[in-house]
Amino acid sequence: MRSAPLLQQLERSMSTVTIPPPACMLRPLEAPLRYLFGPGPSNVPPRILAAGAKPIIGHMHSEMFEVMDDIKEGIRYAFQTQNNMTISMSGSGHAAMECAVFNTVEPGESVLVAINGIWGERVAEIAERSGAKVHRLVKAPGGYFSNKEIEQAMQKHKPVLFFLTHGESSAGLCHLVDGIGDICRKHNCLFLVDTVASLGAAPIFMDKQNIDILYTGSQKALNAPPGTAPISFNDRACHKMFNRKTKPLSYLFDMTYLSNYWGCDGKPARIYHHTGPVSGFFALRESLAILAEKGLEESWRKHKEIAAYLYKGLEDMGLKLFIPDRDLRLPSVTTIAIPDGYDWREMLAYIMKHHQMEMTGGLGPSVGMVMRVGLMGYNCEKFNADKALHALQDALKNCKKSKA
Repeated sequence: MRSAPLLQQLERSMSTVTIPPPACMLRPLEAPLRYLFGPGPSNVPPRILAAGAKPIIGHMHSEMFEVMDDIKEGIRYAFQTQNNMTISMSGSGHAAMECAVFNTVEPGESVLVAINGIWGERVAEIAERSGAKVHRLVKAPGGYFSNKEIEQAMQKHKPVLFFLTHGESSAGLCHLVDGIGDICRKHNCLFLVDTVASLGAAPIFMDKQNIDILYTGSQKALNAPPGTAPISFNDRACHKMFNRKTKPLSYLFDMTYLSNYWGCDGKPARIYHHTGPVSGFFALRESLAILAEKGLEESWRKHKEIAAYLYKGLEDMGLKLFIPDRDLRLPSVTTIAIPDGYDWREMLAYIMKHHQMEMTGGLGPSVGMVMRVGLMGYNCEKFNADKALHALQDALKNCKKSKA
């Protein structure tokens, strides 16, 4: 039994709040309705929003494990892989990016990174933070790497991991990957591919193209809210990451634990590792279900069709597309060269103010070079392309500037 002085002391400590409730928290939450026609996130369809609003269940309940198992099957279909080690990270695409590097690279090992936009830059920094010896294969935004260039760099640097972005959203490039996996196997190197901006919008075949590690994000063509990131490792990648001499840099992203949490390690029981985003997994599961119902081929066809419709509208308007080769354009994110005589920031601000529409400028090395229009997943429709074209035409009419 507590003494009276101790109780009095506790009461005094609980009655000495000096920071009042913030006024902003006493107002209801408001979120504007906007057309998200940038590089992501994209607008989320009602069916997926409804899935995310279902009642919360425990992250270790058997029903949750069933949802997670469904997600694994959906990812395998989306990635076109039979890999057992297929999960979704609790986090954005960066979580999968770090998971891939942290688990397969040890301090002092050589890593080769293809950089033609911001995502290669990010992976290079992550690998350096892991203690790797990073070698950069660099092109200007929108640049393309030949298989010969890649193999020559591998011969020189002998990396354990090679990174390439399939859908470089900062420049609007969709990089071909055929043959690169074969080169990586020839040089005993793992092939890591980022499909955050391209999955569901452009063809990718993890198994057929010999991709060792593939990841994506939930908020682009998959149309789920941001916060989950599918990733898959083949047997070559698993052998490397489960035969390390040192532990991975991150506990949260350690695949030794995550493989059990997702039921991929063959053990009879799943042991608590972290609390996964239950609502986020509900939404991701529904987004993968929609993709399965529609079919990958139809999703790829639709994105290509709407992108071509958008290209024609932009060119008819006198705008120049940043990626000249149509076959190398990313169907989900179109990049427009900033037109002469215009301030791109003013144009984008005008479009947001007068059309409630998000389009964005460049990112990382492409800042000041492009404006980006994204029509992916739920937003991939002709009437949305027409809205985007109308908004751009209006901005061209009202935002003209004279260059100094």
